[in-house]
Amino acid sequence: MIHNASTLSVIVFAVFVAITLGLSFYFAAKTKSAAGYFAAGGQIHWFVNGVAFAGDYLSAASFLGICGTIAFFGYDGFLYSIGFLAGWVVALFVVAEPLKRLGKYTFADALNSQFQSRGITLAAGISTLVVSVFYLIPQMVGAGSLIKPLLGWPHEVGVVLVGIVVVLIVATAGMVSTTYVQFIKGSLLVLFSGILTVMILNRGLKVDTSELANSPQTMVVKKDGTKFVDGIKHGDKEGEADLRPVGHLSKLPNGKTETGPLGPIEYLATLQNSEVVLWSKKEVTDDNGDKTTTWSPQPTAGAKILRPGNSPLFKGLQKDQLFARLDFISLMLALFCGTASLPHILIRYYTVKDQAAARLSTVVGIGTIGVFYVLTLFLGLGAMTSGTLDLTDSNMAAPLLAKSFGETLFAVISAIAFTTVLGTVSGLIVAASGAVVHDLLSSVLQWEMRDHEKVRVGKIAAVIVGIIAILLGILFKDMNAGFLVGWAFSVAASANLPSLVMLLFWKRTTKQGITAAIFVGLFSSLGWILLSADTFQKVYGYTADQAAKLAQVPFSQPGLVTIPLGFLTLIFVSLMTRGTRNEQPI
Repeated sequence: MIHNASTLSVIVFAVFVAITLGLSFYFAAKTKSAAGYFAAGGQIHWFVNGVAFAGDYLSAASFLGICGTIAFFGYDGFLYSIGFLAGWVVALFVVAEPLKRLGKYTFADALNSQFQSRGITLAAGISTLVVSVFYLIPQMVGAGSLIKPLLGWPHEVGVVLVGIVVVLIVATAGMVSTTYVQFIKGSLLVLFSGILTVMILNRGLKVDTSELANSPQTMVVKKDGTKFVDGIKHGDKEGEADLRPVGHLSKLPNGKTETGPLGPIEYLATLQNSEVVLWSKKEVTDDNGDKTTTWSPQPTAGAKILRPGNSPLFKGLQKDQLFARLDFISLMLALFCGTASLPHILIRYYTVKDQAAARLSTVVGIGTIGVFYVLTLFLGLGAMTSGTLDLTDSNMAAPLLAKSFGETLFAVISAIAFTTVLGTVSGLIVAASGAVVHDLLSSVLQWEMRDHEKVRVGKIAAVIVGIIAILLGILFKDMNAGFLVGWAFSVAASANLPSLVMLLFWKRTTKQGITAAIFVGLFSSLGWILLSADTFQKVYGYTADQAAKLAQVPFSQPGLVTIPLGFLTLIFVSLMTRGTRNEQPI
């Protein structure tokens, strides 16, 4: 779709960015030590940290990716929410308090607290970098998607802008400014998502049976980049040929054409007994290199939309396909296990003063995140039926839904979503820079650095990671943020969870077992992803049929295989390398 920036959007966006940078420069003067830079000196209040947990965790994948997946496919997107939220059970009952006891700055601290092994620190440091970079990709993709309608700039410009702002946040005050940015954006995200949900329910549901709304749309992209929409040359200015926004009901119960205001349960019940138009996508590339994409309306029973199996990822669930079911189970396992394995989430436990504060902040985080994920269901379904969906960009479902209620709400929601990206990316870059300075340079390479030198090198590392994030955000711009984050969770759960759990609960764990488990989990999950059909199609650019033939693994999500493999590797290697282990309490 063609997007044109409004003055209001620009002003709101500028205000949010100015406040964010203002906080960073304010806290910069108070952040001089390594403990302050990487862990906020352990002085963050548990309630602030809990909401910051939500602000850190509710990323572009949560707000943009999940809402978009629900809007395009229905309940399948909500399954991501369930998996993301369930993972906090592991964080609360397994890792919260022990992690606070065992660590100082990074995830490697906890794993190495009883061994002082350079091998563990190397493995954990590399894992932190890889997982952080993987998780950065969907955040930067989401940033580029937001900039197009908000400011009218290309995707690439948006990604570069986010990278610059985030590097400024991290390179000034580190974890302190990152925490308060995450606290503010977590609070605003839940508040305005709630307001938008109330407006969706108050508007109710309405039927659109017009011929234009129910006709297919075709875009042809010539080899030279020229675009044609339904046979008319496509431009980049308002009024020129463009895909129509979509999203409507074709039937309501009892022959109604609209419902009026509905309650939450009534909204879902009415939708279940209605007929909604989904859109199927078909791509064909001819011998000349011209690509034709056709979107066709598919009237679908509401009851089908509210159960899994409509998206390409889960389509085999309704057909009783074994590998499709295994792929689904593998994804859910990765989401459940991944939360307690994400480096940027784990290091937040070091920002509070004690174990009780760590537990309380986790409870606050779970409550805040749970409320938000319930709201995403209504946001996604509201976008599905609002007539504002952009067929070329599922990540824009929530902001364009807000636009259907007016320019002001669109500007605020988009700016909040942009701040969401800033908060999560900041946390990831802090985690990555901590791994570089504290784990790899100081512990593994044993560089002698004074406290202020660690901070300086950390800032340099933040700049380098920011540049990498910008490049990846441009490279993966056409992929759904929610889908991409599933990969990050799979890698994190495979590489990190086995070592962390076994260290806490199995006294025969050895340093060699931990090191081997991290590397095996990391490289096996990465290898599985790179050889999967989804990657061949969505990254390498093959057609679906070609990707299915070229794929070297039976399903695309690795967690079902690689997470148990990590546990088995640790057990086997530990039994083969029995040695002394410090007996300090865990």
